[in-house]
This record gives sequence, structure tokens and C-alpha cells, in this order.
Amino acid sequence: MIKHMKLGLILFIICLNSRTFGQIMEENTFVKIENHHSTTSYLDALINVVGTNFNYGESNNELSDYKQPLLGLQVGASFQAGITPSFSIVSEMYLLMKGGGLKPENPMTTDKSNIRIYSLELPLLARFHLGQFHFNIGPSIAYNLYGSQKIAGSTSGLSFGNSNNDFQRWETGVQIGGGYTFNTKRKRLNFDIRYNYGITDISNGNNIYNRSLIVSLHSSKPWKKNSFNRDKKE
Repeated sequence: MIKHMKLGLILFIICLNSRTFGQIMEENTFVKIENHHSTTSYLDALINVVGTNFNYGESNNELSDYKQPLLGLQVGASFQAGITPSFSIVSEMYLLMKGGGLKPENPMTTDKSNIRIYSLELPLLARFHLGQFHFNIGPSIAYNLYGSQKIAGSTSGLSFGNSNNDFQRWETGVQIGGGYTFNTKRKRLNFDIRYNYGITDISNGNNIYNRSLIVSLHSSKPWKKNSFNRDKKE
């Protein structure tokens, strides 16, 4: 399922870029973008449902038929700082519930199992605006606050440390995606879809990497004072 999500995200980004490139070509300009909202700063509350799963490194193909995605929750805030008419920096801080599951008779745990991890995550993204479309990419760092594992109906807390079968507190990743902004007279409605690719092996003995697909839709007013904005029209 995660493979299908990744393929869908890649196709979405390709369509997004090809459509906006065509629009800019028709207008015969690559520099000036008429939509001044792309330079505006915004502070958004984030409350989203997230699709999460694990990648198991060298064992991922062996476990692919047993993997089960889990639904997580993202709660926090996002700040878009407008820098130029076509570029912004987005910083976020949120609590994210993520993890993955395995069906019964799997080679790793035999019984049905799942792992839940609750993290404080901070991505820093470069956001490129093409009209009302945008494209995001950037690193993220997370601190895993708590986790639990459920095997055959029995739940236990995860241990964090450097011993075998412990889990890592700190985690790094890369986020990539894009979206579209619907502008109204007073507010904007922003749609964003993003894939979070975990780089850190969070388990010392099992090669487990976090993967998540974050889809968000939120509405907000422009930030009252935009110190970053260099657009003379504002």
C-alpha cells in the first residue's frame, strides 16, 4: 500500500509541475508571478490524520505481504515565511503518532503485531511557488517520546537506548511533496500532500525505518506582520 502511496505522490508532483510550467510558458515569464499570496507569511494549526508504515531494510521484501499500515495523528503548528514571490521557508513543530503493523504468521514476530511511536517532529522545508501550486522539500528531525508494541493482544512499552532491541530516541528524515492554495478575499485554503522518508534505523536490532504520508487541508489568514516579505506590492 505504501508503494502505491509513493507512486501516487510522485505522479501528483509530476502533474503539478508540468501543469504550472505550461501556465508560466503561456504567460511568457519565468520570474514574475502575479499571485502575491505566494509571498505572504501564514501561521497554521495542524490537526491531520496520517498514514504510516515501516520499511524493514533488507527484510522488507520478505515482509511486504504481511505489512499493515496504521493511521496516526498529527497535531501542531506550521509557519510559512514568505521570502520572495516564488520562495518561502516553512518551519513546523508537531506531535506525530506513527508506526506499522504485521499480519499473523509473519517471519518476524509470528503473531499479529503492531508498533506505535509518539514523536515530537520538526521539519524545515524549502517551498517553491508556481502560481497557486507549491512544491516542498527539506529535512526533518524527530525525538521519540514514547512507544508501545502489541503482539498477540499483549501490549508492552518500548525501551529506548543503545542495547539490542532498544529503539532510538532521535530520528532524521526527508520530506517531499506539493500542494495547491485556494485564495479567498480574507483567507487561504491550503492543500498539502507530503511523503516523510525516515533515514534513521529506529531499532538497534531489526532495521526499522519510519515512512508516513501526510495529507493536510487548513485555512488561515495572512500573518499580520511579514518581516521576511520582499515583495513591494505588500
